[in-house]
Amino acid sequence: MGRRLTNARGRRGTEPPPVPSIGILDTAFHRASLADPHGTSKAERDRRRAELKVVRASATVVRHLRLETRSFLKPPLSDFARALVAGRWGEGTLERSLTRVRRAEERIRTLARDAERSVHRASGSEELGDLIRSYYGRLSSHVREIDPDLSRLREIGDFLSDRPTLDPAAPTLVVAGFPNVGKSSLVAKLSTARPKVADYPFTTLSIAVGHADLGFDRLQVVDTPGVLGRKRHVNPAESEAETAVRRAATVVLFVIDPTPTSGHTIEEQEELLARWKAEFPTLPILPIETKSDLVRRDVDRMQVSAVTGEGVDELLARIRKEVTPRGELPPMQEELVEEIPDFRDEGLDEATAPTPSRRRRRS
Repeated sequence: MGRRLTNARGRRGTEPPPVPSIGILDTAFHRASLADPHGTSKAERDRRRAELKVVRASATVVRHLRLETRSFLKPPLSDFARALVAGRWGEGTLERSLTRVRRAEERIRTLARDAERSVHRASGSEELGDLIRSYYGRLSSHVREIDPDLSRLREIGDFLSDRPTLDPAAPTLVVAGFPNVGKSSLVAKLSTARPKVADYPFTTLSIAVGHADLGFDRLQVVDTPGVLGRKRHVNPAESEAETAVRRAATVVLFVIDPTPTSGHTIEEQEELLARWKAEFPTLPILPIETKSDLVRRDVDRMQVSAVTGEGVDELLARIRKEVTPRGELPPMQEELVEEIPDFRDEGLDEATAPTPSRRRRRS
């Protein structure tokens, strides 16, 4: 995002972000200008200087292009991160920009090889100067052509740096629901996250994550912006919340506020709950009611209070049950299984019995 400025008339404006090609080309040409080769004659030094200018300028540009794309490729983005980007900029936008930058890099490498061959064939400093100026112009054109893609990659990079990185192998609890129903307060009770909490809607504008100890694993607890239940005209914050439900959740904790403080009726909240259950039939969705210190209803549903802590321990126990592996043993115990011989059959007493050995799980 650009920095906020105040102009001469007192109006607040936004400074436009820098054009990527300007910084990249300035650095490349400055590095090329420092070429100071040795040679037995002026003609030899001129030729070597021209060669170094081609090599240094192209290498500097290619290195900067690699830096612009590296964060998206090594390690590759998770499916969840890609879904967040697609939800904000459209499906395939990131991939198209990465492809165009890669093709520009290939063209620049080809341009540099052609320029080096031309330098070897050139005769005299005047021809060498013309070749370098022509090379600089074509190099600049290739970089400027991808300015929109470089700007978009920087924008996406800033966007992702403000979002948590989720471990796809760890169980994930996504806390979701309408705005101002108490999601963030509950997340603070359940995990290490310390989200901003306020008594007005849309306090949470992007996803945030904390962790809770399950004993056998760490649970990722994701706080999401409020969702209004609209199928169309979904704002970016709502899109992030629905992406977390679709692409990251092991279990969804659907928070319902039975009080009038959220500004949304029970019927509206129940309608969204029913829609999600229909859209995600295989995803465990655990509905709970918050603010039980203010309102308690006669319903067959867990009721908790982030203010008093009522029901939080029971809720954690229920969540552990939902995310516990369904195999016979937890994951770590499946890897190592105790083999305890009956030492009495070997004629040994308990004091001299060997320490139980470990064997690998059978493949």
